[in-house]
Formats: sequence, C-alpha cells, structure tokens
Amino acid sequence: MANKKVVLHICCGVCAAYCIKKLFQDGYDVVGFYYNPNIEPYNEYLTRREVVDYVAKVYNIEIIEGEYDNIQWHKVCDIYKEEPEGGKRCLLCYQLRLERTFEICNRYGYDFFSTTLTISPYKDTKKIFDIGKSIGKEKFLQIDFKKSDGFKQTIQFAKLHNLYRQNYCGCLYSFNKNNKFHTQEKQK
Repeated sequence: MANKKVVLHICCGVCAAYCIKKLFQDGYDVVGFYYNPNIEPYNEYLTRREVVDYVAKVYNIEIIEGEYDNIQWHKVCDIYKEEPEGGKRCLLCYQLRLERTFEICNRYGYDFFSTTLTISPYKDTKKIFDIGKSIGKEKFLQIDFKKSDGFKQTIQFAKLHNLYRQNYCGCLYSFNKNNKFHTQEKQK
C-alpha cells in the first residue's frame, strides 16, 4: 500500500527541514508548498525560496510555489497592522496561507495538508490547529513539529548546512526589532 501524501505549507526552508524529516518518519510522502505573500521585501522572499530549494534537494521532495500576491495579502491583513505579533493580523495571515494550501491539497488529490508554522516556539499551535481544522477538517494534519526538540533539530540542520536564517517572521510589521520574533539570525 502506498504512503499517504501530504502537502506541507512551508514558511521557510529552515523550518521545513525537521518537518519533512518527521513526516517521512511517520510514513508520509511529502510535497512542499511555498506560499508566503506576506514576506517583504521581495528580495527576502527570494532568499527564503533559495533555502527551500536547498532543503527540497536534501530531502528529494517536489516544491510547488504559490503566487507572490503581496498586494492581496495587504488587502486582507493591513486592517490589523497595529496588532502585536501573534494577534489578529497573524491569524488572518495563517488562514490565508492554509486556505491556499488546502486548495492545493484538493487540486492535486493529496490526502492531507499541514504547515511548518507549528515548529516555531513563538507561534500559538492551538490557534494554528483551529484554523487548519476549520478549513480542512479531517484533511488537516495536526502535528506540533516543535515537540521532540523539532525546533532545536531544525536549527542544528541550518547550522550544519550553513543556511540563511531570517530574523523576523516575514511581513514588514514583524520587522520591528522590539518583538519576540527576532530570535533567529543569519548564519555566518
């Protein structure tokens, strides 16, 4: 019997490394979906995409790239631009990206969808689970990738492979140096 296929929303390559490994260990075939219209500036988006491509080669997985529709992202999320990190703007951003991931899941006939967002110790996994379940019900794989030292392992992978690690979540509003999302740094 063939493995079940999951489309994994990938926010960045570093976060994807452990998530892909974990899904393989759990018996899934993985297709990555790089969809992040929130990432600014565009050069940052491209830099993160390069790391996604590298990780995809390491794990030999296919990557589907969603459109970079930053204008649409702003139409959806700008209403909450003053919200702190983890607030309503972030929840709308997660929803937008997970809705598109669910569309890809259905379009290509994959069995499940999930997201690398849960590997971050700075994101509310329960809220991400709630959004995923509301979108895709039983098709959403509720995996908290930070468990079993997932975040630590993905950071070790980045250091081992000398990968770029961003120092903010992605949108210009998260670029503010005074928030807790600025724990990552560029590897030398």
